[in-house]
Amino acid sequence: MWRASTGLMLLLLTSACASEGMLRDPVPEGLVNQASVENLKSVRFWGDAPPSQYQFVTDERIAQLQKRYGAASLKGRKVSIESLSLSGGGDDGAFGAGLLVGWSESGSRPEFDVVTGISTGSMIAPLAFLGPRYDALLKQAYTTVSTDQLVKAQVLPAILGSADSLVDPKPLANMIAHYTSQQMLEEIAAEYRKGRVLLIGTTNLDAQRPVIWDIGALANSGRPDALQLMRKIMLASASVPGALPPVEIKVTADGKHYDEMHVDGGVTRQVFLYPPGYDPEKVDRALGWKPVRRAYIVRNGKVAPEFAVTKAKLLPIASRSISTLIKTQGVGDLYQIYLTAKRDNFDYNLAYIPADFNVRSKSAFDKAYMNKLFNLGYSLGRAGYKWEKSPPGWH
Repeated sequence: MWRASTGLMLLLLTSACASEGMLRDPVPEGLVNQASVENLKSVRFWGDAPPSQYQFVTDERIAQLQKRYGAASLKGRKVSIESLSLSGGGDDGAFGAGLLVGWSESGSRPEFDVVTGISTGSMIAPLAFLGPRYDALLKQAYTTVSTDQLVKAQVLPAILGSADSLVDPKPLANMIAHYTSQQMLEEIAAEYRKGRVLLIGTTNLDAQRPVIWDIGALANSGRPDALQLMRKIMLASASVPGALPPVEIKVTADGKHYDEMHVDGGVTRQVFLYPPGYDPEKVDRALGWKPVRRAYIVRNGKVAPEFAVTKAKLLPIASRSISTLIKTQGVGDLYQIYLTAKRDNFDYNLAYIPADFNVRSKSAFDKAYMNKLFNLGYSLGRAGYKWEKSPPGWH
């Protein structure tokens, strides 16, 4: 969607003065750190906070695991902790979807203790979290949809100021609703009670900061609107600014009601394991267990530079620059995860679209392209993917 919308976003910028934008009651700067979704104080946290601000996350994790295993039964026990991190990438998410389905068929796919997702990765994450029984839906989501189903352009209204985005968000919202259900929410809650974690990232645009949402805690909250809020979080995580409108999240701070503007999690990071400020060894010391941790990171995109002659015109130059920025940001995130993994004794495993995959996407969600990419991921996963043990260029 970045590729498809870059030129249109520039057109929109030229008419920005004609649009009054959405009416807002934003959180005052001094209350940003206090703001929370009403009665849901422990379902989200900043993705870039200093270590001191993650104590409540640590306490929640300890309590979650003690409730499952018992306060004393973990002491001295050797346990495996498997984590899966799914990046953004638009229609390139077909690669990660295919890899997971093929991995299931190989018989070696683990049950992941922690699953995280950003943007298109947030669409995959709940299905991956619930395991191979959702593989059929995962395949359907990335092989049967097409651009005309998901992208309903509203360029003229956006330019004239009567719409806040270039693309109507309803088709994507409807797709999310189709692939999420109350039954899924209840299954996520049940897995959360077993000590498993599902996290989705968005970007708080006012604060310029990443936000991580604990979807399992939300599902387990008992709130009647939990499913609706989960869908909003997923939509926000995939809402490319300009192409899709921001998602408004209602919050309270200092006893008053405000709104936050959340957009694509990829604006602040393309993929995440957990915030570098979080220290899993605090959990280890409290539980007394001996974990063996493995992190699997799926970058839904290529990491190698791709040569292409750029026309000496405004829109091609801007488009090429933004796509290059996104690629290099994504590689930087892989390095951050690698360094965090080494510090915290994780086994690092990385997958990405091979450089020799030369099929070109002709539109934002090209069905033929997505099917070929899904099949590539599937064949690699089924054959036993050879995971990279370090980020690109690290030798």
